[in-house]
Amino acid sequence: MINELLRSRRLALAAFFAIAMFTSPAGTAGEVDNAVLEWNGIATKAFLPTQGSDPLNQSRIYAMLHAAIHDALNAIRQQYEFYTPGLPTSPNAAAEAAVAAAAHGVLMRLIPDQQALIHAAYLRALSAIPDGSAEQQGVLLGEMAATMILARRADDGAAEAFSRPYVPSGQPGDYTFTPPFDAPPLGPLVFGTGWGDVTPFAVNPTGFHLPGPLQLRSAAYAHDLAYVKAIGGMDSTIRTAEQSEIARFWYEDSPIGWNRIANTVVAQEGASLWDSARILALMNFAMADGFIVGFASKFDARFWRPVTAIHDAAADGNRFTMPDENWSSYLTTPPVPDYPSTHTVLGAAAARVLVEAFGDRVAFSTTSVTEPGVTRSFVSLSTAAMENGWSRIYAGIHFVRAVEHGYLLGTKIGQRTTHLLKPVK
Repeated sequence: MINELLRSRRLALAAFFAIAMFTSPAGTAGEVDNAVLEWNGIATKAFLPTQGSDPLNQSRIYAMLHAAIHDALNAIRQQYEFYTPGLPTSPNAAAEAAVAAAAHGVLMRLIPDQQALIHAAYLRALSAIPDGSAEQQGVLLGEMAATMILARRADDGAAEAFSRPYVPSGQPGDYTFTPPFDAPPLGPLVFGTGWGDVTPFAVNPTGFHLPGPLQLRSAAYAHDLAYVKAIGGMDSTIRTAEQSEIARFWYEDSPIGWNRIANTVVAQEGASLWDSARILALMNFAMADGFIVGFASKFDARFWRPVTAIHDAAADGNRFTMPDENWSSYLTTPPVPDYPSTHTVLGAAAARVLVEAFGDRVAFSTTSVTEPGVTRSFVSLSTAAMENGWSRIYAGIHFVRAVEHGYLLGTKIGQRTTHLLKPVK
């Protein structure tokens, strides 16, 4: 288990990033007549208090949740391959009971601070199902599915991923602590240094290669730095009001935001219970693996963030860069290295899975907990994923190259993930 020091830091992070009293977002429980989507929404609601502090574990829990739900449904009537084989068939079980018990079993174990919310939702779900053998069989099946995925992931490396120290080299280009995580009470803090060693859900982590950040002395690097410096600064004169809104809108944790989008799109497209379970499982596998592969790349490249690069430009050996010790990014830089942008990776991975299911030209609207009262609308999933990535440049917290390569990486991860859970005859 993660130690109490890390827990206290996460609470501090959550308090630092919280900008509003969160309410249940669009697509949460009770808004759709689809048990899979209802429990996806309940999970999202349970994660809201940790917004801004632990997206890595969010992605892992969402993936485990939907793996259990997918397997429980397919043990009733198999339409797709199992993620974790071994569940006994139970054709007379109530599907809604199986979904509720699978979700309840995973979430109660992994989000202990929200057990009251989760258990209350579980009791409501069971109260809507007629008492009898079908309900009992569904509950048993769901509990077994939850137990199996919890056992499968028990030693996946997540518990140890936050204990590895990070020591900056002090060399130009090497990532170092950024404000406010460079001084007490939050710092010096780097988050998830060992997350790249967590066992993936769907992809082979060695099957991806990124070219790496730009060379510090190159003209391309000077151009990238100048652009982020101009558009991503707190006092930028070229960032438009809409670009500022985009930065704030997409600042929420990727797993929360993209599960809300998926919930909306899956409901809008009228997917069946079994199809909903498969799509959300694959999407969350892709996002969880996006963090794992992306963090492995981050701590391999160890590239500094724009705020450090701009402050220390005099030491980068590039005659076309100019230091500005007073520059600050529009939004706070998270305490992890720059390359690649895993926020972009997750958005591209999630969009790719949804595109495989529904095609790209899906018009939808969505909201965000980090920009309350604002709804943004899109004509396609890829448009949303690209805006999601560019928001990090408008926020001044990523270089363009980190975003561009993050988009390519996420797309590849999403594409490879869709080969899992194939239909069966």
